[in-house]
Parts: sequence; structure tokens; C-alpha cells
Amino acid sequence: MPDPFFEESVSENRLGRLVPEEVPGDNASAMSVSELSSKLKRMVEGEFGHVRLRGEISGWKRAASGHAYLCLKDADAVIDGVIWRGEASQIPFNPQDGLEVVATGKLTTYPGRSKYQIVIERMELAGEGALMALFEKLKASLAAEGLFDRSRKKPLPYMPRTIGVVTSPTGAVIRDILHRLEDRFPTHVIVWPVKVQGDGAAAEVAAAIRGFDALPADGAVKRPDLIIVARGGGSIEDLWAFNEEAVVRAIAACSIPLISAVGHETDTSLSDFAADLRAPTPTAAAEMAVPVRAEVANTIASLALRAERCARRYHDRGRERLAALVRVLPRRDALLGPQRQRMDDLGGRLDRALERRVTMARGQLDRSTGALRPAMLSQRLEAARHKLTGAGRHLDLVHPNRPLERGYAWVEARATGKVIGTADAARAAGAVTLRFIDGAVDAKVERPGGKPYAAGKPEQPSLL
Repeated sequence: MPDPFFEESVSENRLGRLVPEEVPGDNASAMSVSELSSKLKRMVEGEFGHVRLRGEISGWKRAASGHAYLCLKDADAVIDGVIWRGEASQIPFNPQDGLEVVATGKLTTYPGRSKYQIVIERMELAGEGALMALFEKLKASLAAEGLFDRSRKKPLPYMPRTIGVVTSPTGAVIRDILHRLEDRFPTHVIVWPVKVQGDGAAAEVAAAIRGFDALPADGAVKRPDLIIVARGGGSIEDLWAFNEEAVVRAIAACSIPLISAVGHETDTSLSDFAADLRAPTPTAAAEMAVPVRAEVANTIASLALRAERCARRYHDRGRERLAALVRVLPRRDALLGPQRQRMDDLGGRLDRALERRVTMARGQLDRSTGALRPAMLSQRLEAARHKLTGAGRHLDLVHPNRPLERGYAWVEARATGKVIGTADAARAAGAVTLRFIDGAVDAKVERPGGKPYAAGKPEQPSLL
């Protein structure tokens, strides 16, 4: 009988051999890990070359290269996903964690980590419920920034001269707006044509709003006084461009008053919250933008009539008050009678005073005429002549040249020209001038013999 212990040992040796050994009947050679990974990759990609997965986004991340990485999960499973840069830029919404989406792409494996993943080529929100969830999330985020605050709302101009309209140039919306404006109050309208749904619509709408806001006030194209952003009705998906963050921020940042008229009355977009005023329809936006011309004309006529009545009433009341005042005022004769009487009294007194003054002046004149007789004038003239002759003789006697005629002279200081009357003054002057009747002589004051003055009494000067 065979030895059991030996058979067991042989079996163990077969399982734990150090060197592989060909087993009879086994014609499969050993594969490398790379070969197995490649076979799995071809099998997965061939079997699942086109799949659509519904799940919730988790771990959304966009790399610096532009590629996006995420996980799709449901209640029981999770799968990794990648979106290459080209496809990531075409996603019509902003993917966020928690959104339920439908991803279309192909399955592949990642040999470096022995994992399988989906390469997403297109991503869509999983129905209107997902759209509404994204709507509410974005609304809460923008509201937290204050973009919807009532304090940011600007009043609309009562009668705008230029209105800018951001909408499709080919739809019924622009025709409805133009017709309504023409009926109510013809106004200059500038249309900025944009796409109102689909890829690139949000970017065009935001650019149009910023473009109107950037127009100069005195440029070739008139800067609007009011902007209307309009689109007809549709599903939430059709109106989604007006829920995009770029459009909402452009509306909130616009310095021109703006009316949002997106969809029908029951439709609501984030643009409505950011705008200064929401209109239920584009036609209603035109009605809100301008008044009715006939009503304005009636209002002006009514105000003019009221102003005329007010002015007439004011005039009538003023005339009544004047008449009442006239009745209580005293008569003119009563007011001016005392003044007239006083004037007459003063006039009489003036006449009498003038007569007395003339009489007194005539008496003074008569008396003066008697004093001016020729004999009296001759006597007075002769007396004045004798008085003048005496004064002349006296002046002749006191003339300074009289002593000079008798041999005297006067002394002047040569430097100052002043008359010197004492010896001390002569010694102090040094150089003098002696004036005689027939001329002047310069002289110098010296001590006798050229000697200095003795102490005590000064010596008499000598004139040389």
C-alpha cells in the first residue's frame, strides 16, 4: 500500500514549489500583471463602450490641467469618474457635490491602481428635481452675498428716453415689446441680440448687460436709461441660462436700472431676484418701462388746469383782502389834512420872516452907506497913509545894514552861516566871515602870538 505520509508530502511540495513546474494537461503559460491589466481594459471597454449612469456627485474636484475628477454614487455603490478638459468646459451647469446627474461615457480601467472608472463625455442633471435642487442651492449662495437685497434695488426712470433690450432678435418677444412701447409711449430702443438658451447663452446675456453698462453717456451709441432682459416662456431647462451665476452677477453689478422679464408669470429665475424689478412677461416689462402717452397728456392738462385754478383763486383772494383793507384805511384827505395845514402855516411864517430879514438888511445897508461918504473915506485913507509912513521910517531905522554904515561888522560862522555873538562861539567856530557894508572877509580865530590860552580866564582872541 502506498505510504500516506509520502503522498501528503508530495502534495504539499506541489503547492509550495520554489520553481514553477509544468503540470500535465495545463497549456496556459503565466501572464504578467500588465498583460492581465491590458486584457481587463480591453474587455471592460469593449463590453461597456457606451454607458449612462445615474448617481450623485461626490468629491468633485477640478485640477489645474482643466480635467475634472469625481465619484458617482447611489445607496449601495460608488464608481470613480474623470472628465477631460475639453468635455468639462462644455458642461452646461456648475457641477457640485450632492447634485444628482446622468453621466454618459465609457468604462475603462486604470492599471496603475487596479481600478475601473467611467470617462464621462456628457453630463446632465437628472430631471427637473435636480435642476430645482441646484437652483435653490445657487439662490441661497448668492443671497448670502447680498445680491438680492432690497437695498440694492434702483428706482426706474419715469420716462426713459432710451431703452436697451437684451433678447433674441428673431423671436416674438422683441416684437411684443416694440409693439407695446409704440402703443404706450414711443421710445428709442436699442436691441442687443443674444442667444436665450443653449450653450453659450448665459455668456452672451452677461456680456450684453455689461456692454450696455459700459457705454459712455456722450458716445455715438446712446447709453440706455433702462435695460430689459427678456425671454419667452419655457421649461426650467430652457430658462436655465438666466439662472447662471454669470448672468446674475452681471445684473447685480449693472448701474443702469434693469427689468427682468424671463418666462411667463409662473416662471421664476435668479435673474428676477437680482433685477431692480421683475415683470411677469416681456409685454408687462414694456408696460412697466414707460407710461401711457395719453395718460401723461391728461395728467399734464389736469395739472395745468389745477395750477390755473390755484392761481386764479390766489388772485381772487388777494383782491378780496385788498378790498377789505381799503375799506378800513382812512381817507386820503384825513391822512394828509394835518400835513397840508402845517405846510400852509410854515409857509406863512416863512413869508413874514423873510420880510423882517429884508427890512433889517435894508437898515444895515443904509447905515453902511452913510459911513461910506467920500469925505469920510478921504479922512480914513489919509490916516492910514500917515500910519504906513511911520512904520516905514521905523523899519528903516532897525535895518541890519544901519550899524554897518557906521563902521560896524557882524561875524558869521563860516561852516554854518550863523551869526556869532560871543567870543566863546568865535573860538569854537575857528573859521569865521566878517560882513561889512561893502562886502565880506574870511578870517581865522587864533590866540595872541600863537600861544595857547592860559589856564583859568581865557585870553582875548585876535582876528587875523
